[in-house]
Amino acid sequence: MQSSNHRLREMEQHHPLLSAGAAGNRTLWFIHDSCGMVCATMTWLLVLYAEFVVNFVMLLPSKSFWYSLLNGAAFNSFAVLALASHVRTMLTDPGAVPKGNATKEYMEGLQLKPGEVIYKCPKCCSIKPERAHHCSICKRCIRKMDHHCPWVNNCVGEKNQRFFVLFTMYIALISGHALGLSGVHFFTCIKVQWNECSDFSPGVSVLLLIFLCLEAILFLTFTAVMFGTQIHSICNDETEIERLKNEKPTWERRMRWDGMKAVFGGPPSLLWCNPFTGLRLRRLMLLPHGRRGGSEFSV
Repeated sequence: MQSSNHRLREMEQHHPLLSAGAAGNRTLWFIHDSCGMVCATMTWLLVLYAEFVVNFVMLLPSKSFWYSLLNGAAFNSFAVLALASHVRTMLTDPGAVPKGNATKEYMEGLQLKPGEVIYKCPKCCSIKPERAHHCSICKRCIRKMDHHCPWVNNCVGEKNQRFFVLFTMYIALISGHALGLSGVHFFTCIKVQWNECSDFSPGVSVLLLIFLCLEAILFLTFTAVMFGTQIHSICNDETEIERLKNEKPTWERRMRWDGMKAVFGGPPSLLWCNPFTGLRLRRLMLLPHGRRGGSEFSV
């Protein structure tokens, strides 16, 4: 006998309008939350500030061509990947359950057997699948919701967790890289005149480096811990909400590598680290023709 959760999956496959996955193909997801939009903007500004200090204060004035070239290529590449991961996390439907699908017709169409139980969310009037939780900010039930992150102005759930993991990884990498470059630059400038190792005055250079170091330490600590937490959750097939609520698993847990494959897609490869995987430029070109609807832009 099929479980009610499996029956819900089959119904969604036969009724595209009720499927979150089908709607995601025609929807640019965006949450209208003031706090989240401010935090997301701050994230971009802080990364761009790090880019400015690393490139124009430390690397370009350096007398070593290869030192500047190699470190510049590495830092800027990781920064682009971090920002791309941030955008993909923010604009990807995290796995929202269709609103208002708990209708009488839909319930009758499930043809539940005696004793089978399904859950209805009273807040968004949707049938609540297994492991879904309601987000008060997104105003939707999210499949395998891990948490709502204001820094990406979105929930982290079934469909965008991969991009969030990449975002934390690349931010940690550029933070550590910036700290290393700052240390090398500081000790290099001590041995010579500050005017010889920077195009800025000594006072301005020191202030820029101090602020960069504070930013890098803060974000390295935060993102490294978050990255480790996310990998641990994926390997244990348990979301942060399920861990905090100490929910007993009613599902068959995946093995560690199976969990990683499910989140990142396919066997281990370099594509796991690519936030551009699956991005369709043709779909992006059609976005301006969309219309606004609820918490997301529908296209």
